[in-house]
Amino acid sequence: MDISSPPLSENHEIIRLEDARKIYKMGMQEVRALAGVNNTFAKGSFWAIMGPSGSGKSTMMNILGCLDRLSSGRYYFDGRDISTLNDDDLSELRLRRIGFIFQSFNLIPQLTVQKNIELPLYYLGWEAERSAARALLLAEQVGLGERLGHRPAELSGGQMQRVAIARSLANDPQVIFADEPTGNLDTKTGIQILELLQKLHQEGKTIIMVTHEPDIAAYAQYQMHMRDGLIERIEGGPR
Repeated sequence: MDISSPPLSENHEIIRLEDARKIYKMGMQEVRALAGVNNTFAKGSFWAIMGPSGSGKSTMMNILGCLDRLSSGRYYFDGRDISTLNDDDLSELRLRRIGFIFQSFNLIPQLTVQKNIELPLYYLGWEAERSAARALLLAEQVGLGERLGHRPAELSGGQMQRVAIARSLANDPQVIFADEPTGNLDTKTGIQILELLQKLHQEGKTIIMVTHEPDIAAYAQYQMHMRDGLIERIEGGPR
């Protein structure tokens, strides 16, 4: 299946869930991590998914990021039914259309800042010169233009998260998923990262972030509160 040229959604939504359910079997028990979720995410919107432990927010992130599959229901990404994709197609979708930012940064310690940023482009088959130019542009965008030759161990936590953000942008994704992106950062640095995410949103990126902190969620347009595998309420609106 051709993942590189997705059809345009007629109503400007990027993601739609219809009766989305995810059931995990643990011995003789079934855990309903998602219990029938319905929601749409508009292109260019900024969401925070919140909820206590066991609410389903991490499962929601894994499903939306195509890291896991639904047990039943439908998930449409830019008009395409994800359930029709095999594992190779899902990998291709993640590579070309999705960016990830993790709490633990997930940088490769042996690689420089430049090579960490370039990693998705390597798998996309970009030539070295073009990849290097893209890495420099993104490093400058996140304020690390002078750190391209450094390795993660030589950077602060905030700088490592900026590298992770730059890497998430390398493939010019349609959606960026951020899983507790400020969880390992001090308050001041965390605010800087959130302001950077806001800037990316203002530039048109769709961002879906998981957090358990209300003050962090306040940076997003919408706050989705989950409980027992369901959406309890949605707050916020366009701004």
